[in-house]
Amino acid sequence: MRTAEKVIITTAITGSVNIPSQSPYLPLSADEVADAALAAIEAGSAIVHLHAREPDGRPTPDPDVFEKIVGRITAETDAVINITTGGASSMTMDERLAAAYRLRPELASMNMGSMNFVYSGIADKVTEWKHDWEKPYVLNTYSKPFVNTFDKIEHTLRTLGESGTRFEYECYDIGHLYSLAYFAELGLAKPPLLIQGVFGVLGGIGADHANLEHMVRIADKLFGDDYAFSAFAAGRDQMGFGTHSAWLGGHVRVGLEDSLWIGRGKLAESNAQQVRKIRAVVEDLGKPIATPADARAMLALRGGGA
Repeated sequence: MRTAEKVIITTAITGSVNIPSQSPYLPLSADEVADAALAAIEAGSAIVHLHAREPDGRPTPDPDVFEKIVGRITAETDAVINITTGGASSMTMDERLAAAYRLRPELASMNMGSMNFVYSGIADKVTEWKHDWEKPYVLNTYSKPFVNTFDKIEHTLRTLGESGTRFEYECYDIGHLYSLAYFAELGLAKPPLLIQGVFGVLGGIGADHANLEHMVRIADKLFGDDYAFSAFAAGRDQMGFGTHSAWLGGHVRVGLEDSLWIGRGKLAESNAQQVRKIRAVVEDLGKPIATPADARAMLALRGGGA
């Protein structure tokens, strides 16, 4: 792993997993997502990872909605934009790629394999539903996997990669590292790689700190110093895994996509609140926070105006 001299904070603003019935603070409309992203950037986030939603919170692949969000962020900041290619398991591949194809961001997420990506358990915890779409949406994940086959990964690497977009390789299990190594051997995944270890999603690797250290060991074996590492855990383990990643020499990711909480039993009121918390932890470790310019240099990104 390339040890981070400065720690990049990525904020995943809204995602497609959590639903409005879980928290009144989840950004939904394009303006809400843009406002949340701008506040996270002001708090210290160098990268914002973007999904889009309809005003009622339903995840949407609509490039027009993404364009509105991105337009506001780039007009006011120099932050790195990271657009999802994962979308939601209910979306087709063409839908998942539509926004990234149109906007050609510096960075896009890349789920490194098909998997059971289950968050049906949300339904057990919600006592009052705000919208009719929510309950069937989360329950559907118990029977429908997220699909990202090798041909789909290769297609995305070739097409988006040709325009200069680089990738945040989201690895939900150790096998995903070996899948990434395959595409690196083909020359399609080009160093420096940004590996995002994802822990605590049902169907993927568990939120056990031994798993984080194991993932780094295997990534070191496969990629040497040709990669930067970041990690997050879903839900209550978010801050602990960010702290552990920074302590190991990696980067961190927070945001309401990954966790709705700021502490035990206390909902986060904003993405920026989570950024401020992890920033304080990282700085207490004696590590400076990366600016967007620092992130571009470390990850070999092309620059927002290119």
